[in-house]
Amino acid sequence: MFKDSYDIIFRNVQMFGEIKALLVYVDGLVDTKTLDNVLLRSWMFGESAHKQDKRSITFDNILEQLFPIASIQTAESIEDIEKDILSGCAALVIDGYDRTVIADLRGFEHRTVEEPSTEVTVQGPREGFTESLNVNTALVRRKIQSKDLKMESITVGSLSRTTIVIAYIHGVANESVVEEVRNRMRQIQIDTVLSGNVVEEFIEDQPFTVFPQVQKSERPDIVAASLAERKVAIFIDGTPLVLIVPCTLWTAFQSADDYYERFIYASFTRWLRMLLILISLYLPSFYVAITTFHPQLIPTNLLLSIAAAREGVPFPAVIEALLMEFLFEGLREAGIRMPRQTGSAISIVGAIVIGQAAVQAGIVSAPMVIVVSVTGIASLITPRYNMGIAFRMLRFPMLVCSGFFGLYGITMATLFLLIHLTNLESFGVPYLSPVAPTERSKLRDIFIRAPWWAMRTQPSGKQGGESK
Repeated sequence: MFKDSYDIIFRNVQMFGEIKALLVYVDGLVDTKTLDNVLLRSWMFGESAHKQDKRSITFDNILEQLFPIASIQTAESIEDIEKDILSGCAALVIDGYDRTVIADLRGFEHRTVEEPSTEVTVQGPREGFTESLNVNTALVRRKIQSKDLKMESITVGSLSRTTIVIAYIHGVANESVVEEVRNRMRQIQIDTVLSGNVVEEFIEDQPFTVFPQVQKSERPDIVAASLAERKVAIFIDGTPLVLIVPCTLWTAFQSADDYYERFIYASFTRWLRMLLILISLYLPSFYVAITTFHPQLIPTNLLLSIAAAREGVPFPAVIEALLMEFLFEGLREAGIRMPRQTGSAISIVGAIVIGQAAVQAGIVSAPMVIVVSVTGIASLITPRYNMGIAFRMLRFPMLVCSGFFGLYGITMATLFLLIHLTNLESFGVPYLSPVAPTERSKLRDIFIRAPWWAMRTQPSGKQGGESK
């Protein structure tokens, strides 16, 4: 069945001196040192095995005497054998028996555990997930050493046969959410699953929205804390990102550092984060609205300065703002795609040089460059990358509304945004909960980070810390 695959190794072995067998495994996925030094050595040089009467040999004798490793199972169907071999196990087909021995000898290379670059903390642990599923689940097991932590495995993808693990704490997680996750995972019909984004797009409630309905994290402490908060984690083999559901809007304002600092400082930084995110969303639109439609709201001296700076600019304020926003986003993407050694330098120098040249050429005004720069800096404060993308995208329709209708356009766009967020759900949980609908017992970790002695119990009422 694997005759055309060059990386499939077939090795003829002989056990008990007479029994012939065929060993099949994938080169590069199996730990060959363990295979040679433990299994093959015991098969060929085991004294107790050679002294035994060959006529009394049974399949159970082979399992007991010739497989000195812990993870051993048997398979009978060709489909199960193929799946185990391609996942990194070694299969031993023994002549004369209708069962195949499957030895878990996975030993492929993987990245070591290190701090994730997208979720850096000042005082938190320096460990992050890797592309190995077993390593990732073990990192969470170290933090939640409870028998109630359940991990259910499912295979998705007709070609890739990607292993996905659904993790939750029995008795703490909402059973309806767990069952909904199971149902949605079973309904995934696709050939290959190579990243967590594939699974996310299949299981999210509303695909036509800019707001993510699934939280992603590379940190074991965040995943462990989310499990303790009645959530469900989804591990995907081959990717370091773990999906967490349900997800709400307030995760955009929460950082892992909030839970490693004193609650007073953590609450202050959370408020600062919320203010800067609102500034990144509304500042360009507000500037366009008041300079175009409502100049009477600006103090006289400031209005004269803005008018003098805009003298000679050939574009209206809304076109000017859109051009600068597109330019800033282009520089940001260029900095990400460029090599690390030159990416940040090119994006920063490019923004300074192009902005200064545009002002001197009279294409844009200096106040607009300041507004867009402040907006760009404020947009970088979002701890969740996918949430930051949502607010960055919303700036453009907000700018268009302010350019056509002024402050009235901003008000109407805000109302539509609130209506959309109110109707949005993530696995049956309202996107604005626990604020709307209000659950007062859960508000202690939304706008502020309450002290630990005020968060001694989980939402389910069980004892234990409530962390991120």
